[in-house]
Amino acid sequence: MLKIGDTAPSFTLFSSEKNEVSLSDFQGQSVVILFFPLAFTGVCTTELCNTRDDIQSYKNLNAQVIAISVDSLFTLEKFKAEQNLNFPLLADFNRTVSADYGCLYEDFVLGMKKVAKRSAFVVDKNGIIQYAEVLESAGDLPNFTVVKSTLQNL
Repeated sequence: MLKIGDTAPSFTLFSSEKNEVSLSDFQGQSVVILFFPLAFTGVCTTELCNTRDDIQSYKNLNAQVIAISVDSLFTLEKFKAEQNLNFPLLADFNRTVSADYGCLYEDFVLGMKKVAKRSAFVVDKNGIIQYAEVLESAGDLPNFTVVKSTLQNL
């Protein structure tokens, strides 16, 4: 499991706009990486819409928010449009990034396997993890107060 002080695993994934997005694209600024289980589910929608509504707080802290799930980029495209989300949604359809970050359920609900655990990571401008929270319960939300506090202290 990743911890504070570890180098964040690099990645390149496709966004809901069908563009390749890499962690290195945000070099020089902090990044909040949110892993979420599945688009169009209640808690995930609440989490991402709350983030959408609070996006200015992250911008004021020179942080880029990105959200990653194992959904297809086509599902994420529709989800982003319907929820008017204002940050990148990235498709980890092959589950490699979720595995690299240690946030993958072996078994999820309804017989689903290999779904991303709800998680939050703060990566500083040098690519070092400054906050890591991997939740076992998909019904819980990350501690966004601590996420923002971590960003303020960078």
